[in-house]
Amino acid sequence: MAPDPWFSTYDSTCHIAQQIAEKIQQRNQYERNGENTTKLTVTIRTLLQNLKEKIALLKDLLLRAVSTHQITQLEGDRRQNLLDDLVTRERLLLASFKNEGSEPDLIRPSLMTGGAKRGAPNPWLLEEPEETRGLGFDDIRQQQQRIIQEQDAGLDALSSIISRQKQMGQEIGNELDEQNEIIDDLTSLVENTDEKLRTETRRVNLVDRKLTSCGNRMLLLLLLNDTHAMQCPHRLSILIGANGGSYF
Repeated sequence: MAPDPWFSTYDSTCHIAQQIAEKIQQRNQYERNGENTTKLTVTIRTLLQNLKEKIALLKDLLLRAVSTHQITQLEGDRRQNLLDDLVTRERLLLASFKNEGSEPDLIRPSLMTGGAKRGAPNPWLLEEPEETRGLGFDDIRQQQQRIIQEQDAGLDALSSIISRQKQMGQEIGNELDEQNEIIDDLTSLVENTDEKLRTETRRVNLVDRKLTSCGNRMLLLLLLNDTHAMQCPHRLSILIGANGGSYF
């Protein structure tokens, strides 16, 4: 994986800031000893100009990375905080340089490069977070890249979960549409069946009335033709009972 140009520029910018702090401390030491500081002053001015250009380049790279979505908004904010810290340190270094003969707190501590051997604290470790304390720039960059990769992995997992939930929602919606169509078909079938039942019921009632009417008529004809039945009440009752009751 190719190194991020922003972090390589950031590393070199921090290195220039360390050099400036060291040169200012050296110049102040020369002044206290009455030595010539002209060469050191020219070197510090050149380094300060270089530092200013590097910070401007970092701003441009960060703006380009955020606008083209090369990095996340969270990572953009984190890099902006690092850049703001560099700008603040540039102002302190410039103020220290112009205040010749003084040794402010920023210059008094030792430097990251070889500072431990000289027995003074490092100005770039002021208010440093516990998780980055004692780490070099390469280690910090790798740590930041690991954090970015973990965040990207978490976002990918979240995106996958949302996609699955969306697919499940679509499948449930399709299933509901199919069930609604089945219910509509069943409703239509029930209505048709109910209408057929009512029609058949009317037909059965009509046939029953016709059969009853025909039966009574047939009984009447039998009675009229059977003179013996008309003369015998017992035979008449048998004929009427066989026909299901009275025809009146």
